[in-house]
Amino acid sequence: MEGATMAPRRPESAGAFPIAVESPAPQPPDPATLYAALDLGTNSCRMLIAQPKGSGFHVVDSFSKSVQLGQGLEASGRLSRAAMSRTIGAIRICKQKLLRHDVRRMRLVATEACRRARNGAQFLQQVRRETGLALEIIQPEEEARLAVISCAPLVSTRTEQLLVVDIGGGSTELVWIDLTAVPKRERPRAIMRLHAGFRQSPGPFPVAKVVDWISVPLGVATLRDQFEDVEDDSARYALMSWYFEENLAGFAPSATMQAREGFQIIGTSGTVTTVAASHLGLRRYDRAKVDGLRMTSDQIDAVVKEYLALGPEGRRADPRIGKDRHELIMSGSAILQALMRLWPTDRLSVADRGLREGLLYAQMSADGALEDAL
Repeated sequence: MEGATMAPRRPESAGAFPIAVESPAPQPPDPATLYAALDLGTNSCRMLIAQPKGSGFHVVDSFSKSVQLGQGLEASGRLSRAAMSRTIGAIRICKQKLLRHDVRRMRLVATEACRRARNGAQFLQQVRRETGLALEIIQPEEEARLAVISCAPLVSTRTEQLLVVDIGGGSTELVWIDLTAVPKRERPRAIMRLHAGFRQSPGPFPVAKVVDWISVPLGVATLRDQFEDVEDDSARYALMSWYFEENLAGFAPSATMQAREGFQIIGTSGTVTTVAASHLGLRRYDRAKVDGLRMTSDQIDAVVKEYLALGPEGRRADPRIGKDRHELIMSGSAILQALMRLWPTDRLSVADRGLREGLLYAQMSADGALEDAL
């Protein structure tokens, strides 16, 4: 989604030969310092290559493509030939990037579409045969855990109750975390330590308590597919939102529980970042303006009302939404608004980060490559 910076136009009077500069060309990073993370979801194939830097990392290369691997899965229970072909084409590009940078440490994972499809495991065998890359299907708890640790830098030191929401293509993970027993300055670090597991024994460090977590098998693609036969745009939206809310009935933190002053929601997904970009009026996506932005319920409601007023054709033409997102933005917004109905807050933090970043943090943390600070 990140837009490339336009190169400055060369003035007509400029000389034919470039002026030599004294600073040498940047050295390529040492392959021994590089890590890669690939996330194959229901809708997208994404990869990051990065090297540790302080308590975080510096991105060296990236890839993101909408492959719609789960297209038709809801009806057939299988990944289609066309979807698998598109996806293998994207994974081949990832393989080229890994070879170009000589990356040796990597974690390559697949999520809900491959979990649900009857031929999911067979497909990953085909991927290995045709590309040489071995992807593993991860379980919902690990997917939720990785999303949580990717958001650790956005956790406010004032937060006592934290809800992290990762809206994917095929599923949505929610994790409720109690931080009241953790000293304020330690709260982001306590979140990062959850990479070792949601159930932690008391040790030398204060522990973030995971009150409950859930993986709902409804994401932007699967929820859209369930209601695609409803012709009226507004009716379809309302049905999607209420249906998603019904699927949260078993999630322990009660919808009637009064949100306290120290309550924070962090939302990570293309939906949340797109809503934020629309709120800011960005015609060209800018991660620096979106990641970490806080939005109120009223601001989110205003954007969703505007989406509904635009209708399908208007959303398709809106540059703030983008051609890869316009078919999925209403199902994603339906999920987001259901959450805001259940847990109203004026502190929803927008996270342009997720599974890939969590995979990188987990690998680097396990190797002791990160400074113990945020």
